[in-house]
Amino acid sequence: MRIFALETSTERLSLALIRDGTPFERDVQAGQQHSDLALPLIRALFDEAGMAIRDLDAIAFGQGPGSFTGVRIACGLAQGMAFGAGLGLLPVPTQMTIAEQCEAERVLVALDARMGEIYLAAYVRDGLEATGWRTQIAPMLARPSTLPALEPGTWTLTGSATAVPALRDALAVAYGPQLAAVEAGRMPRALPAAHIAGRTLNHSGPAALVNPRDAAPLYVRDHVALTTAEREARKPMRKDGARGAEPASKAAA
Repeated sequence: MRIFALETSTERLSLALIRDGTPFERDVQAGQQHSDLALPLIRALFDEAGMAIRDLDAIAFGQGPGSFTGVRIACGLAQGMAFGAGLGLLPVPTQMTIAEQCEAERVLVALDARMGEIYLAAYVRDGLEATGWRTQIAPMLARPSTLPALEPGTWTLTGSATAVPALRDALAVAYGPQLAAVEAGRMPRALPAAHIAGRTLNHSGPAALVNPRDAAPLYVRDHVALTTAEREARKPMRKDGARGAEPASKAAA
């Protein structure tokens, strides 16, 4: 099985190629330079593996949710490569690539979606599923005050939301009794996406492949910025009935 994968839903640019069980990787801090850095790194990766794109069985990409620009870059690059080489695509949810890095059987992935919200998903290992994971909560946009319930059992929490105090506290309140561990610092990576894609292709064959023209990022938010009124509405209520921080004179008192 020969799979190439790319993941660009965060500020990192992650590329991976699996050639008959041997992995090759590039993982760099790209900031806003994904488009500038991707093609030279892809060429270097294929040179290292001694392969051409046409030698692949499929191309996988992290489809999001994540940075709007980032997930479009991954999808667009994957489409261009697949069209040129006559290959099919395997979109992989970004949160599943993070779950794949954990050894736990049940993984709750919570990503900082900005604007005080969370990109949430939950997965359970299941060898009967093509991906190797059963989706218990499909990737969604959640407010800290309305987090969905998990099925019974103990879970490992991971994802960038664990580094945001307000989001971490909300997750602890909602899921605390069910959390066996918290694994902070995990980021989306292309190599787990390649492993998931390889399992999917082994399980389902060519039927799993998506025509490049039909591939699309996974967006779970269509509202990318708050208006002034919305920002004000999200501020905590003060004792005097207004919103925002207490006036300096009252705070000092």
